Amino acid sequence: MKLLLIEDEIKTSNTIKQGLEENNYHVDVAPDGLVGLQMVQKNEYDLLITDIIMPNLNGLEFCQKVRQSGNSTPIIMLTALSMTADKIKGFDAGTDDYLVKPFEFSELLARIKALLKRSKYSVLNENILSFADIVINMDTREVERSGKQIKLTAKEFALLVFFIQNNGRVISKTDIAEQVWDINFNTGTNFVEVYVNYLRNKIDKDFETKLIHTRIGMGYVLKLEN
Repeated sequence: MKLLLIEDEIKTSNTIKQGLEENNYHVDVAPDGLVGLQMVQKNEYDLLITDIIMPNLNGLEFCQKVRQSGNSTPIIMLTALSMTADKIKGFDAGTDDYLVKPFEFSELLARIKALLKRSKYSVLNENILSFADIVINMDTREVERSGKQIKLTAKEFALLVFFIQNNGRVISKTDIAEQVWDINFNTGTNFVEVYVNYLRNKIDKDFETKLIHTRIGMGYVLKLEN
């Protein structure tokens, strides 16, 4: 497996690179997001690991540009920023996972293995995911409803996939926060409702049949209702 590590702190970069190579990964290193983006454009990688705070092009900007180019390579973001709002910014930019510094190297390895396994499984076994008149191409991350193409952000896409994989089941806000954002749900925030509304506006608003339904006091359910 070929990985790209984008990290401007030389000591941290060397430590992570050495650890990954000892676990049989081939690792290229970029000192900032701009060089990392150039390397992604020239080479194929199985997974990208990026810091957030870097010169020239920060991690958030790097993720955005990678996704805007149509590249769906899994991305893990490393950062000292641990607030929920910071994590959501990272997911919005297109990262697939988020690891807060300092972290145990064993946890980074576990996250890498999980993302690589998920990515491989999607390509081999879950190329097309569908529900009602929604069709999702898991390879290209393209979404259509009744033949109409719908553009989603990375987390809107992940939320829709989670809904479809659990269609017919009432899903709590806590489940959504933990499974889609990998964070503990704080009842003092409303980011889950905000993102469900974002998704509704894109997949339900312009269609007669509504698919995402609110169950007051319980959560949400994706289903066809008579």
